[in-house]
Order: sequence, then structure tokens, then C-alpha cells
Amino acid sequence: MSDTVAAPIPESAAVKASGAKPRSLSLNMGPQHPSTHGVLRLELELDGETIVKCRPDIGYLHTGIEKEFEVKTYQQAVTLTDRIDYLAPLSNNLCYCLAVEKLLGLEIPPLAQWTRVMLTELTRLNSHLVWLGTHAIDIGAMSVFLYCFREREDILRIFEMYSGQRMMTSYFRIGGLALEPPRGWQQRVRTFIDAFPSKVDEYEELLTSNRIWIGRTRGVGYMSLEDMLDLGVITPTPRVRPIQMGLEVSRSSYSSMRLGKMSMNFLTRWCQPRGGSSASPPMRK
Repeated sequence: MSDTVAAPIPESAAVKASGAKPRSLSLNMGPQHPSTHGVLRLELELDGETIVKCRPDIGYLHTGIEKEFEVKTYQQAVTLTDRIDYLAPLSNNLCYCLAVEKLLGLEIPPLAQWTRVMLTELTRLNSHLVWLGTHAIDIGAMSVFLYCFREREDILRIFEMYSGQRMMTSYFRIGGLALEPPRGWQQRVRTFIDAFPSKVDEYEELLTSNRIWIGRTRGVGYMSLEDMLDLGVITPTPRVRPIQMGLEVSRSSYSSMRLGKMSMNFLTRWCQPRGGSSASPPMRK
């Protein structure tokens, strides 16, 4: 076999002679389910395989939920809210139920209020675990993905205990809850809460000082506090800047829940500005 390397093919003499400029290609990316999940359309301009311009077109809702709402009663529409974001179904249940309850002037029983808050916080952890695990695997940290999904499984089992469903629970209903809290829920939830901080320590050991993770995240996606406020970016992103009050509490998003009776803790360790050290541990509070 010859070791001779073939010479590059010269540019067409006809193209040179004509003086024509390279033609760009306009291409739609989305809104389809894979990758963009039906909510984002990107109008791309390509020069060969290089993206030279990108215009995001936002505002699409997954599966046309906004139209399905038009033919549902208030109570029937609860099941649609689960599917707005499959990583935060109970959070969307809560937002919708609170809005309708405010319109109707309903007062929710205290047990239902506390249960809603607890399950919504578990939903938030569930969502963060998927983010952290998939983020880590995208930059080559396979173990973190497996660890995160280990704890996510515990949360999904709690949801199944309450509602019979692991993801699309539809457990919050206008006026309260779909079912009474199950027997033994206190022990199941307490077992998870007691064990979870040590699991976060494991994530930190794998990522926080990992040179690859630091190299691929430091200074990436920097956004100033002013830009966050102008764009309406809400938690957890603004918490990496020194804002001690979260939007969900400042606007009393739990409606008639008396937050004064609850202890709400916020992040106390912040990401450094661009050029500083790497991001703080992603789930530590």
C-alpha cells in the first residue's frame, strides 16, 4: 500500500472566475419532539456545515396543550398540566390549581397545603437530579448519571405511593388533593430526606473538583445579574448571584399557604463571576 497522501481538490475554476459568493442554506431545527421537545424552533443559516446565524423562535407548547384546555372543564384540565413539563408535573399541577382556586376564592385545608409543598419540593429535587445526571453524562461523567437516577428512583416511588403513578400523578386537584396521604408516608419520606445529603456529598466528590468538569463549565454561559433581571430569568439561575430572596417566596407562590410557619432555606454559596473559580456544588443548599 502506498504512503502517498492525496492532494486536496482545488476549488472550481468556474467558481473563481465568476466571483460568486458562497451560498448559505436556511434550515429549520424544530419544533419537533427530539432534542427541542416541541417548544423551540431554531432558524439556522448554514455555510456548509458551519452555523453562521441562529434565531430562536420560542413560544410553542408541547402537544398543543393550550388548545386542549379550551374544551376541558377546570377539573379535567389538571391531567394536562402534568404533561407541560414531565420533570415537574406536580409543580405544574400546583400552579394551575392555585390559579383556579384564587379565581374561586377557595381556602385549602392545611394538610393539603403542607402535602402540596412537600411533594412539590420533592418534584424539584427530581428535576434537578435529571438535570445534573444528564449534564454530567454530556461531559463524560457516566457515574454521576447513575448515582442521580438512583435517588430519583426513590422519589418516584414516593410519588407512586401517593398517587399510583410515578410521573404523571395528577395528584393535586382543585380544592385539595386527589387522595388522602397513604399510610406510612412519613417514614418513607423521612428515610429519603435523612439519606439524601450524603448522596449529594457523593456527587460533589465526583464533580466539584473534577478537572474535566471544571474545564468544560468555567466561564461558560456567563450572564450578568442585570441581564437575568431584564430577561426575567427565575430561580435557581439568579441564585448564583447574591439574591437571597427567591421569586417563589417573594410572590407567595403557595397562595394561601402561610409561609411564616415554614422554614425556607436558600443557597448560601454562590458561583464565582467569569474568570473566578468553578461553579459551586450544583445541589447544595
